[in-house]
Amino acid sequence: MTAFAQTNPITDICFLVEDIDKASAFYVERLGFKPRRRAPGFADFKGAGVTLALWEIEHIAENTGVSSRRAPPGAHKACAALELASPEQVDAAYAELKAAGVLFHAPPQDYVWNARCVYFADPDDNLWEIYAWSAGGPIGDIDPQ
Repeated sequence: MTAFAQTNPITDICFLVEDIDKASAFYVERLGFKPRRRAPGFADFKGAGVTLALWEIEHIAENTGVSSRRAPPGAHKACAALELASPEQVDAAYAELKAAGVLFHAPPQDYVWNARCVYFADPDDNLWEIYAWSAGGPIGDIDPQ
């Protein structure tokens, strides 16, 4: 039997948010996502990859029975990452998004895992990483191919 994750690609990432309008505005106005679907308590967006969805915590709890328990403000609950082709592209993305009003934790830096990275959070404290491998590529590959 083939493992589930090897035959079923991740197609969507969904962040649970407090306010769908506030979160949607951040993703459209600051990051340039294009709205694809909108329903009460829910929105998803077109991007260059997997579908990004936002779902209000109260709405998903009321309709599915999952917990509506929240993390305290400032607690990161998820991290989405965008791999770029070069460290220079990380710097360019940082400049572009900073000009669009995205607040970063710090400017891009080179890290010990051999990547140049920069981090920011959305209005619900979902963490984002923009990264590129430095010369020599990633370290720690289990099955380099």
